[in-house]
Amino acid sequence: MFPKYFIIGAINAALSIALGAFGAHGLEGKVSDHLIEVFETGARYHMYGALGLMLISLLAKFIDGGRLLLNGARFVFAGVLLFSGSLYIMALTDIGKLGMITPLGGVAMLIGWVCVIISAMKHGRK
Repeated sequence: MFPKYFIIGAINAALSIALGAFGAHGLEGKVSDHLIEVFETGARYHMYGALGLMLISLLAKFIDGGRLLLNGARFVFAGVLLFSGSLYIMALTDIGKLGMITPLGGVAMLIGWVCVIISAMKHGRK
């Protein structure tokens, strides 16, 4: 799991910074202020997920979290793709129906973090 998910997290951290800068500077005057806020929300949660992936991969070096920890990372990553991706696309296209995908990404991230919590709790009992 380490360093694969650490690298995935670091790449996504860099992407979130680049996309955040694009949203702040490249979209100004081209889309509404509301859509810029939507884009910025995507970038913010993209960074949260990226840092989370890096932390999960570091945790994997210290505990044997097994498949549960790996699935946690997978769910967090899938959640970032769905949540932030849908917000990015929605902001760029103004297709409001894409907002129906965003909560699925949030749920996936929550499932991922629950997997991480359970994995850490199981390790703590050993």
